[in-house]
Amino acid sequence: MSTLGIDIKYKNWQLRKTVLVFIVLSLTAIAVDNIYAIFGHGVSSAAMTWMFLYPLIGGALIYFLIERLIPGISRSPGYRLFYNIYNSGIATLTAGSFLKGILDIAGTSSTYTIVFSAIGWLFAAAGLILLASLTLKYIASREK
Repeated sequence: MSTLGIDIKYKNWQLRKTVLVFIVLSLTAIAVDNIYAIFGHGVSSAAMTWMFLYPLIGGALIYFLIERLIPGISRSPGYRLFYNIYNSGIATLTAGSFLKGILDIAGTSSTYTIVFSAIGWLFAAAGLILLASLTLKYIASREK
């Protein structure tokens, strides 16, 4: 087997591992919500209840689709920049949702939750724009 074949298998494994990590993070978010609800004295928060959707849909589903629709994109130059920016956005959205949930349960609010949302969505959008650019370059290079 050539080294190119090994590299392709390694990159595909990285995408699968990323999907698996995001699924684990989603399950962890569900567990955190349930454990926090035990100590929340019967008070719950929609922000904390639904925070698992950021890593599940924004993480696992997006990377699953990337693996299926554009499998070689992870070898493109610039992919790691997309990966880091986009994952930072998903992490910021999840952490912001967790913070909002804690504040909702405590019966207070903070302007920081708006900052978390704005920065998270900005990073996620920047990452997706970068992915679209990388995809167009990748498709153009394959047609040559």
